[in-house]
Amino acid sequence: MSEVQNQAFIQWSMLMTDQRIRPGERTFTCEVCGKSFSQLGNLHTHQRTHTGEKPFTCEVCDKSFSESSKLRAHQRIHTGEKPFTCEVCDKSFSHSSTLRKHRRIHTGEKPFMCKVCDKSFSHSLTLRIHQRVHTGEKPFTCDVCDKSFLHSSNLRAHQRIHTGEKPFPCKVCDKSFSDSSTLRAHQRVHTGEKPFACEVCNKLFSDSSNLRKHQRIHTGEKPFACKVCDKSFSTSSTLRTHQRIHTGEKPFMCEICEKSFSQSSNLRTHECVHTEEKPFTCEMCDKSFPRSSKLLRHRRMHTGEKLLTCEVCNKSFSDSSSLRVHQRVHTGEKPFTCEVCDQSFTQLSTLRSHRSIHTGEKPFMCEVCSKSFSHSTTLREHHRIHTGEKPFKCEVCDKSFSRSSSLLGHQRVHTGEKPFTCEVCDKSFAQSSTLHAHQRIHTGEKPFKCEVCNKSFSQLGSLMVHQKIHTGEKPFKCAVCGKAFVRSSSLLIHQMIHTGEKPFRCEFCEIAFIQFSDLLRHQRIHTGEKPFKCEVCDRAFTQSSTLVKHQRIHTDRESVLMQDV
Repeated sequence: MSEVQNQAFIQWSMLMTDQRIRPGERTFTCEVCGKSFSQLGNLHTHQRTHTGEKPFTCEVCDKSFSESSKLRAHQRIHTGEKPFTCEVCDKSFSHSSTLRKHRRIHTGEKPFMCKVCDKSFSHSLTLRIHQRVHTGEKPFTCDVCDKSFLHSSNLRAHQRIHTGEKPFPCKVCDKSFSDSSTLRAHQRVHTGEKPFACEVCNKLFSDSSNLRKHQRIHTGEKPFACKVCDKSFSTSSTLRTHQRIHTGEKPFMCEICEKSFSQSSNLRTHECVHTEEKPFTCEMCDKSFPRSSKLLRHRRMHTGEKLLTCEVCNKSFSDSSSLRVHQRVHTGEKPFTCEVCDQSFTQLSTLRSHRSIHTGEKPFMCEVCSKSFSHSTTLREHHRIHTGEKPFKCEVCDKSFSRSSSLLGHQRVHTGEKPFTCEVCDKSFAQSSTLHAHQRIHTGEKPFKCEVCNKSFSQLGSLMVHQKIHTGEKPFKCAVCGKAFVRSSSLLIHQMIHTGEKPFRCEFCEIAFIQFSDLLRHQRIHTGEKPFKCEVCDRAFTQSSTLVKHQRIHTDRESVLMQDV
């Protein structure tokens, strides 16, 4: 008889069990499913699967279990006991099975392979869950909303959305979470731990799911496809958000004003409007922002970093949204249309501002002068009139501006760029607003009317200057002689009388002038150009005033002839 057969046992039950195992005997069979067991106790435990019996109850939380071993493991949640320690990293666990799974992190062992795609896993359970990706099986269904899930733990976490239960509190900041994995990820905010490293670029992450999402940047993988438009995405959450474009769903509602949003992040940002909270602060200038993305864009103002380049004109941009908006200049795309007048716009924000023309709504009021505005950005720009703030500085000449658009327009003075061209006469301009004003020369449009004398103007600035004729207001005063002017430009020209400055010099004869218009008139002496032509007799003149005087010859002659008749 062999050494194995001569083995001795302390208890009779152990001997009986050993005898059943050795010949492969399974003496206890389940009458429901036919499964066999070597021990009667194991059969009793198994039968509870069919009966649903859970005779072992936790004295702390009244939760029940089908096995005493599961109760003991559960009780460690309350006691905090973790008796199983990893020999490599000293991390402790409440279950021996969890320790065994954890060890595979160090060994890299993945013994469970998917037969469909050959992907390997360190846990059998993870393999089973993965296989549902291929089968499409979602066996766990929510009783409230009928949503289905691959895993029971996902269902339990989901059910807490309906119950509002958050049983996992953070011991540092008392914030609570609906699942333990979210708590663990949150705790790394306090510890700063980032245990998941990208093998390509060595970037660290506090969560394994974030690492997996990041890795798709390197692989280009976009496994989540929209069934409506076939657009693909690297994360399921981005796909879900995209699908709301097709469904029109806006599940996130503001509790204060009941405005709805398609993304929770947009809701959180919107809520800052009510709370006036701006939790993201620039370390360089202490300016605060309601969103981290706006802070990142703002930082690039200081660093000058421009990561994204237009493939058509090579212009660089600091953020993707600005690049997308710019590309519409080349494509002519204007995807945002006003429902009232059908006018289209390249940006949604511009459409929202435009709508206030129809509604007359101006919800944003200046606290200093009570002036109201239709858009929050216009209010912020207006505030700088009172504060004198000019945060946008030209890197060439150090001139500062209160608006980024003014800086962009100014920079074209240095570059000579004139990207806005008139389709009628091909004249180019550095700013779109100047082009719009110019186009009114061709259309004859004068949309700005004086309420006093009904005179119309093609530009708002011209109307504002004109209105001062009625009010008598001359806000621009010379510091030398006290003479006042309606326009700031007139004051600048006047000041040159005191300084003797004549910045505009003729390249033919070196005579200098205070005003550019005077230089242009003078140069016609050298060029012989006579751009002002009489429509009656075709006689041409170098100055418009001379043409006006000449035209009186025809009008006076006409009046004499009328008298003779």
